[in-house]
Amino acid sequence: MIEPRAEVVERPVTYAYRPSAWGALREFSLSDDGIDWVAGVRSGCVPYRDIRHLRMSYRPTSMQSHRFITELWAKDATKLQIASTSWKSMTEQQRLDQPYSAFVRELHRRIAATPTRVRFERGSSPLLYWPSLLVFVAVGLGLAALVVRALQFATYGGAALVSAFLVLFLWQGGNFIQRNRPGVYSANELPKDVMPQLR
Repeated sequence: MIEPRAEVVERPVTYAYRPSAWGALREFSLSDDGIDWVAGVRSGCVPYRDIRHLRMSYRPTSMQSHRFITELWAKDATKLQIASTSWKSMTEQQRLDQPYSAFVRELHRRIAATPTRVRFERGSSPLLYWPSLLVFVAVGLGLAALVVRALQFATYGGAALVSAFLVLFLWQGGNFIQRNRPGVYSANELPKDVMPQLR
């Protein structure tokens, strides 16, 4: 006698984070048809077939320098934002690298399996990125000029201080500019620069 095979029940893929110390928890769940979301008293469902645009970017904050954001827009103008960090208290944020990466990868897999056209973008909007790059270069050159001027007047303490600030600015700003270079990508190959690097 052959026993009937038990149906495999797939566990829902979920993710939750708190966007601010006082904000309501934002919860997401991937169903067969779409992404269900709850934000305090508001909730809804965005069918995969209605998603038109998705952007992944690197968005550090003063309290969390390793923070990533996935934003998606649906045809009804619904916008969802999913962050890789969550506030634990008024002074502490928690990195959620592993669950964030798993959720975002599964979201892309399900979107790719839907017969719909979605534009996948990485980095900042070009309208913001290129002016930001110009400001970054201008500030960097201005700080370098200050260092040179301070050395000309033999004010070594001031030159050292501005040099330290210049190095920090180039390191932090350069990382932001490099990671958020605008572009497009495939749902089957997520861009590493705007994803947490898992150990």
